[in-house]
Amino acid sequence: MNLEQARFNMVEQQVRTWEVLEQRVLDVLHALPREDFVPTRYRQMAYADLQIPLPHSQRMLPPVVEGRMLQAAQLQANDEVLEIGLGSGYLTACLASLAATVLAIDIYPEFVDAAHKRISNLNSAERQATGNVNLQHADVFSGWQPERPVDVIMVGGSLPFVPETFLHWLKPNGRLVLVVGESPLMEARLITRKGEQDWQTESLFETDITALEHAELSQPFEF
Repeated sequence: MNLEQARFNMVEQQVRTWEVLEQRVLDVLHALPREDFVPTRYRQMAYADLQIPLPHSQRMLPPVVEGRMLQAAQLQANDEVLEIGLGSGYLTACLASLAATVLAIDIYPEFVDAAHKRISNLNSAERQATGNVNLQHADVFSGWQPERPVDVIMVGGSLPFVPETFLHWLKPNGRLVLVVGESPLMEARLITRKGEQDWQTESLFETDITALEHAELSQPFEF
């Protein structure tokens, strides 16, 4: 299988046609070798429009969902990003290529270790492009919190509702991109912090992805 051609086809025939038109996002998806971030036995399926299985009953987001979420985040070169649920580390690498720093956390230490190896094994140009990445083993619903507010929060699994804590971890004009709902009816949303107690919500698209571990322990926010 020609993986270079498969990557091109993924971007041009799947992602772009799903209304992902931000050139910086498309360039990153063209550049990063997604096949290096999937389990070995699924390498030939790296660019298929599906959720590739990971350990612990988790799954990678489909490429079209990753593209739409990256575009919605409106990432800037000086942004500080928090990623909750890093999975394979592919979305982490994409975020790091578009922002200044990324703190990515996951409840499974093996995911953190595997993602660290995958990012470290990128070629020198790709590794340099991913910028400053900090990977941590942590459970976001067990009292963990970032040291300071961030510009962008990206959530790699679905939640039954919007956790209140996440909203307060945003800087002014910070963006939270997440998927909310119960299978099979879920909605991707962009939530922007407009003021101290003012958040604006935009519905992005409908989807159905794997739930974030321990999401049921979070406290919902009432808008």
